[in-house]
Amino acid sequence: MGKEKSKSQNLDLLIEMKDHHITCSEMLKGCDPLLGRRMSVGDGRDFSSTKTVLLHGLKGNPAKFSHFKGVYAGKKHMWLRKHLRLIIFLFGLMGFVLLLDPLLFSAFGSMNYHNSSDSERQTVPEEDRGAYETGETPVKMYGRLLSLASSSLAEKEFKQDSSDFWEEPYWQASAWKPCADRKILTSLGKPDNSNGFLLVSANGGLNQQRVAVCNAVAVASLLNATLVIPKFLYSNVWKDPSQFSDIYQEDYFINLLKDDIDIVKALPPHLKSLDIEEIGSLVTDSEIVKEAKPNDYVKTVLPILLRNGVVHFLGFGNRLGFDPVPFKLQRLRCKCNFHALKFVPKIQQMGSLLIKRIRKYDLRGTLDSQLLGKFISNSSHSKMNGIESGPSKYLALHLRFEIDMVSYSQCDFGGGETERRELQAYRENHFPLLIERLKKNPGIVSPKELRKLGKCPLTPEEAALVLAGSGFKRGTYIYLAGSHIYGGKSRLLPFTSLYPNLITKEDLLTPSELSPFRNFSSQMAALDFIACATSDAFAMTDSGSQLSSLVSGFRTYYGKGQAPTLRPNKKRLTTILMENKTIGWTAFEERIRKMIDEGQRPRLRGYGRSIYRQPRCPECMCKSQ
Repeated sequence: MGKEKSKSQNLDLLIEMKDHHITCSEMLKGCDPLLGRRMSVGDGRDFSSTKTVLLHGLKGNPAKFSHFKGVYAGKKHMWLRKHLRLIIFLFGLMGFVLLLDPLLFSAFGSMNYHNSSDSERQTVPEEDRGAYETGETPVKMYGRLLSLASSSLAEKEFKQDSSDFWEEPYWQASAWKPCADRKILTSLGKPDNSNGFLLVSANGGLNQQRVAVCNAVAVASLLNATLVIPKFLYSNVWKDPSQFSDIYQEDYFINLLKDDIDIVKALPPHLKSLDIEEIGSLVTDSEIVKEAKPNDYVKTVLPILLRNGVVHFLGFGNRLGFDPVPFKLQRLRCKCNFHALKFVPKIQQMGSLLIKRIRKYDLRGTLDSQLLGKFISNSSHSKMNGIESGPSKYLALHLRFEIDMVSYSQCDFGGGETERRELQAYRENHFPLLIERLKKNPGIVSPKELRKLGKCPLTPEEAALVLAGSGFKRGTYIYLAGSHIYGGKSRLLPFTSLYPNLITKEDLLTPSELSPFRNFSSQMAALDFIACATSDAFAMTDSGSQLSSLVSGFRTYYGKGQAPTLRPNKKRLTTILMENKTIGWTAFEERIRKMIDEGQRPRLRGYGRSIYRQPRCPECMCKSQ
């Protein structure tokens, strides 16, 4: 009898313990997953194993089991009534902590990332300063959609990440591998004797000049010429005196291409004294059609090269088309762009520091090694001012909304008469040829029609709506490439109201770290190139941008199908945004996601398309079986 009484008391105690565990588990059902994870640690495993043994024993004896079911139900209600206030208090306390947690994180993140003052950032030219700093009131074109987006982001803040665009959605993207640097067994190599020397003075910014260099490599091979290291023209727009050796590693460039073409650093002495223009060897962009074919160079330029021994291309902006071009030349362009042009150690080192301050994890992967060389560190994530920095992943955004782009587009961006006068004044000062063309052509397309045709740059507000519609959460860290957004902080306010964790290189690097780059726009652009190319996801807002094109090409070439790029179709997006006053948020999300998804489908390079932007073709990449 004593033993049976003891067993009965032990059984009651185990049931009460089981009671407590099941009640906690049931209360957590339907709660936030974070709460479930935090409450389930500790003694839950002991209760669970006890519960299993107990129920197994009871189910072996149906009479006892039915008796204890009744005892269990009564004790459960008694326990609930006894501890109800305590339970409510605990859940209220945990809810308060969860709400407080992101606020504290955001506050410390802001202290960490925004430690450089506005006065220390890159200055805007005096004549354009008014255009960047117009107005205190934010310009909103889609107020209703912004409100819907804000509500949706707040609702999803503590839920599992709802965006599928952190990953490449199609496995076919990983089937293509880099191989432009492989030797072709059937290739005869370069001829023994050169036909002369090729000089190139490239215009534009960093990315236009990069394309010009690789086109020059292809033309030098076509004409059997010796290429002199290209020069970069000084531009009143870019105001950067940087030359090739300030941005790229000269010796590496020469050595990697030595089996394809001869490259030298300067003309031989007997040609330096020649007046290139006087002897008829100067070839400007007006003498070569845009997107010229190889035959155009053979017919027009080769005779000059054979006669004078030297040809100088001045400008050389987009002066070689993409089709029809022989396989060998296309492959050489890819080899130049994706393999031969490596940034100098100064840029690699600062790029490495920039990336480590954005991320919590080490640099890794082929993209990182190609762009950063030996400056990939095996150490743990970087700290800044003693505070651990960086999110677990970040999205890079190239928001092409500088005043030159905005004014040239002739679109309306919701800023009223003040904006129209301002942009017209900028056009007259900086684009006289455009003004002359507009005067000659009375049938000007209206700003409204331009927007319908998808010809207008995306505003920060529109970019934020695309990201929200794509499912990126409010806490997403976003690296903003470039600078000097037209309209300044007031224009960015609709964006930062949805995505407050917006960071730039000026936020992440100290003034002393940026000082060696500050007056060199191409070198600053190289840092943006690195941050965009190595990001977890990259969003481009203008398909015509050279930076976006080259970055997306790099991610395709080296990304192994793990470097997603978001490419919104501006024409389709305009159609969706025109329904701002009526469309529901669910419908908006569905249409945005479908648009982005279709832009991510792996496609072979189409005829005439840029091989730098779309390298997925036999000339550049190899497809695994």
